[in-house]
Amino acid sequence: QVQLVESGGGLVQAGESLRLSCAASGNTGTLRTMGWYRQPTGKQRELVAIIYVGDGTTNYADSIKGRFTISRDNAKNTVTLQMNSLKPEDAAVYYCAASRLPLATKYPSDYDYWGQGTQVTVSS
Repeated sequence: QVQLVESGGGLVQAGESLRLSCAASGNTGTLRTMGWYRQPTGKQRELVAIIYVGDGTTNYADSIKGRFTISRDNAKNTVTLQMNSLKPEDAAVYYCAASRLPLATKYPSDYDYWGQGTQVTVSS
């Protein structure tokens, strides 16, 4: 089993930055893909960014390309999401996800473990 705990959410103004962190514990050696998802109020959960644990390859949703950066520290079992130039439409609950699949895709069903979520609110 793996446990994921997110931190770093909060309230910011448009244009500001936030840094989300996800700490993984438990049987982390089985993890091959880490991701960040978000779910705005009343909408479906959507992929924000993926990072492959082995080689660090990343993929991003078009809506956040150039503004958000996902990174990982394998030694510390953490994944971070640096969010810059935040917009009101970025407001959502952000979830960390982890998969045992080496090439997990954007589909939530590919992920085996989820964090509890952290709220990001962006005021205009």
